[in-house]
Amino acid sequence: MITSFLNHMLGSEAWAREALAPFAGQIVEIRPTPLPPLRLAIREDGLVASAGEGEPALVVTLKAEAPAAFLRGQEHFLHAVEVAGNAKLADAVMLLARNLRWDVEEDLSRVVGDVAAHRLAGAARDFAAWQADAARRLADSLSEYFTAESGLLASRAELESFSAAAAKLRDDLERLEQRVRRLG
Repeated sequence: MITSFLNHMLGSEAWAREALAPFAGQIVEIRPTPLPPLRLAIREDGLVASAGEGEPALVVTLKAEAPAAFLRGQEHFLHAVEVAGNAKLADAVMLLARNLRWDVEEDLSRVVGDVAAHRLAGAARDFAAWQADAARRLADSLSEYFTAESGLLASRAELESFSAAAAKLRDDLERLEQRVRRLG
């Protein structure tokens, strides 16, 4: 199923297949932290197939924070990914990760027509934006409640003040120790 989806996306972009074709026969292993690894073999035409046994040329590990980072944006997500193995293959895979996009509207237009697909995709984008805004507002409200109203968490200003006081105390203690050493 995942290979079919990836091949569908790769199939619509010749540049993407051309980027992968030189690595034909190599295996890429994707390790999403809570899930079992996904092993993909690169075919000569630049598409992928499920891979069996064999040493992977590239291992892509998604850290535990990858799902949350994905919601924050592409750059955050790419920081939550570790890549080990063939550097040239890693560059090609990261190029695909940055630039290969599923054109949902195009695929939907084949089923329901251009106008309906455009409206459905717009509604989905608006819904996703509304959800992201609601999540941000909820996080802001919880943060304000826990810092200002309940006192369970310290505010940034309180933490900075505490840190400055602790640094001053440390410096004073070091000066006192130096005086004691001079007297002894």
